[in-house]
Amino acid sequence: MASIYQSIEILSKEKGIDAQIVLDAVKDAMLVAAKKQFKTTEEMVVDFDEKGGIGLFAIRIVADPVTDPVKEISLEEALRTDKTAELGSVIRFARPTESLGRISAQTAKQVILQKVREAERENIFAEFSGRVGELVNCIVKRVEGPDLVVDLGKTEARLGKKEQSRLENFSVGDRIRCVIRTVDKTGKNSGVIVSRSAPELVMRLFEQEVPEIYDGTVVIRGCAREAGERTKIAVLSKDRDVDCVGACVGMKGMRVQSIIRELRGEKIDIIEFSEDPVVFATHALSPAKISRVAIIDTVEKHMEVIVEDSQLSLAIGKKGQNVRLAAKLLGWRVDIKTEEEKRQEVEAEMDSLSAGTPLSVLVDHGMQEMVLEALLGVGVGTVEKLGSMTPEELEQIDGIDDEVIQGIGATINAYYTQLDGPSAPEAAVENPAPPPAEIELPSPQATPVRPGAAAIVAPEDLDEAPVEPFGDAEITASLEAAPESQPS
Repeated sequence: MASIYQSIEILSKEKGIDAQIVLDAVKDAMLVAAKKQFKTTEEMVVDFDEKGGIGLFAIRIVADPVTDPVKEISLEEALRTDKTAELGSVIRFARPTESLGRISAQTAKQVILQKVREAERENIFAEFSGRVGELVNCIVKRVEGPDLVVDLGKTEARLGKKEQSRLENFSVGDRIRCVIRTVDKTGKNSGVIVSRSAPELVMRLFEQEVPEIYDGTVVIRGCAREAGERTKIAVLSKDRDVDCVGACVGMKGMRVQSIIRELRGEKIDIIEFSEDPVVFATHALSPAKISRVAIIDTVEKHMEVIVEDSQLSLAIGKKGQNVRLAAKLLGWRVDIKTEEEKRQEVEAEMDSLSAGTPLSVLVDHGMQEMVLEALLGVGVGTVEKLGSMTPEELEQIDGIDDEVIQGIGATINAYYTQLDGPSAPEAAVENPAPPPAEIELPSPQATPVRPGAAAIVAPEDLDEAPVEPFGDAEITASLEAAPESQPS
């Protein structure tokens, strides 16, 4: 027992936990084993002596009178053990630890290990919970089925199958870079979970490779990734003199190529971010060329993208990957259509608008609901179709007789009257034109001609008569009087 302190100290350093936690775990384990061995309900404590040995004691409280002999002791009996005992004092009675059997020792071992694991999880959670998303260097320690267990130095982390890229295959001893995905202290997968498929990995790699991102001149505004296939990353420059895309690509593509090598050949699209969703969508769907973008709903974040027929497959990408990543990056729902599809859609909408007026509008003009249901039941759904039907055709419909037909006619007339306004003859009656003015014809013998007035000239004098302007009314009067002066 003398070396128990040394064992506890070694275990504490190995697990990186406080030695006092291990000491408390040992005490709890001894108490559990002792109660199981002695099968008693008395209170017990465990203490370490100066030599490092473990002492097991049963304790009783001095009381008068004694109500519970298991937990209390009389003053007379207490004085036999301790001359200084008094009422309320705690008297300890040593119990042999040598009598603890193999099963009790195994129970104590399990309790110690459980307490140590709990303390270890608490320390790991406290250290790594604030480092989620951080890039860490680790070594593959062992393979457990499809998962990998990696060494982070102070602890182990798990790289699950879902957190691996399909392009990668690692062996024990390989050095890899991962991002911390989650940290759990309870559950089956408690501990640190690292990832090679998270978008944060690409972001952290760009921060390491691009000095402009590290010093804040270029900012990463979003990243969408399908591990092993393609990544789209949006960047924005805070300095108008710095090209954000060019800074990330580097001279001759050196910066982005080093990241691609780290990701085992995964394709990376670097996109310039824009606050305008239309401009950003145009950039995000590259390399496809976009004809136009229409915002359908700003609240639901729904947009429609129109492309040329030749650009449709490029905009959608392999198995829809390009538009899927663009939608993740935008945070919008994106519908892609060709010019031909959009034209057909517009034509269909125009056809639906020109198909006719719904029959339900006639309810506001006096049509009964019963008549409306009867007409709709036989497929008469528009006002135009109803207006083209003859009375004989209407009589064949159940529930419609001559009186109803007259009501239908009056309803349709009322609808069109309100729709078109008063007809032309009615407008003419309401605003009659003034009667034509009476015109006094000049005498045929009158030769003087007033300027601007008409003159009646005999046919034999037409060649010599000067040409004067005629008004409309005066021309009519002249034509009526001319036959009297013309020779037969």
